[in-house]
Amino acid sequence: MNANYRLTKNKEIAYHRVLNMEYQQIINKVYAQVKALEDPGVIATYIPELATVSPDKFGVHLSTLGEGNFGVGDYQEKFSIQSIAKVLSLSMAYGRLDGALWERVGVEPSGSAFNSLVQLEYEHGKPRNPLINAGAIVICDILMSQLKNPKAEFLAFVRKVAQNQSISYSERIARSEYEAGFRNRALVNLMKSFGNIENDVDAVLDFYFSLCSIEMTCAELSKAFLFLANDGIIPSTKEEILTLSRSKRINAIMMTCGFYDEAGEFTFRVGLPGKSGVGGGIVAVHPEKYAITVWSPKLNPKGNSYKGMRFLEQFTTETGLSVF
Repeated sequence: MNANYRLTKNKEIAYHRVLNMEYQQIINKVYAQVKALEDPGVIATYIPELATVSPDKFGVHLSTLGEGNFGVGDYQEKFSIQSIAKVLSLSMAYGRLDGALWERVGVEPSGSAFNSLVQLEYEHGKPRNPLINAGAIVICDILMSQLKNPKAEFLAFVRKVAQNQSISYSERIARSEYEAGFRNRALVNLMKSFGNIENDVDAVLDFYFSLCSIEMTCAELSKAFLFLANDGIIPSTKEEILTLSRSKRINAIMMTCGFYDEAGEFTFRVGLPGKSGVGGGIVAVHPEKYAITVWSPKLNPKGNSYKGMRFLEQFTTETGLSVF
């Protein structure tokens, strides 16, 4: 029997087994197992507003392409999505600039902390990828050069992919980030010195802190990422956000760069493209099947949700479904 045929057949069997068991049953089972674990993580207190969130919050929501929506725990409570928003700003910029985008930001895993100055200095102001802080700041600068009203137009984009007009920035979180954002100021000024920032650095930072401040529920966030599970097309409206090729590349960048210097570990254990945020959220995408969001605020030493990572590892193990 051909090895590729056998692999495909095994995935088909796993998928139908999931449908027979029902997603809700699987989510409930894994949620109960992970909820019972001792959580050694800590909340991201370096952004003061994030320190006010209850460390015991834990929610999961799965949005599928055609099989329904499933949630458990605190999945209807809003939280700060933080760096998860970088995927959405990247998608918006990539849809406008195409290949020219990569002249200013790379696509390689960083292997360093998400706010590393050393790597940026060594590479002459060109960020390693668009999902570390420096790369996302460059994407903000690009959007500022492309849009008349960047903050309003980006928020409209997020509301469109999420199909929800109530989503908004959080002024209190954006202000808290601005007051504590010394390292990000250093990053943007360093890139400005290398000529990789075109606009006023304070305006770029204001946009960056605002997009990181967006608050969404697990249900809203998983729905917002469904276009990346659907070849770049919003399932409910059939509007194309990205071409098939660009959607594939965004997923590839999430797979290799979505968890900073823990991206390899996430790929090894979970096997899905994804993106984390220091608000405790993680979004993962299974192309052609679903988008899933997990929220648990306590972070591991790499800055990723401890229980979020554990849940997704057990979820893909239980379902037998990953991209591999």
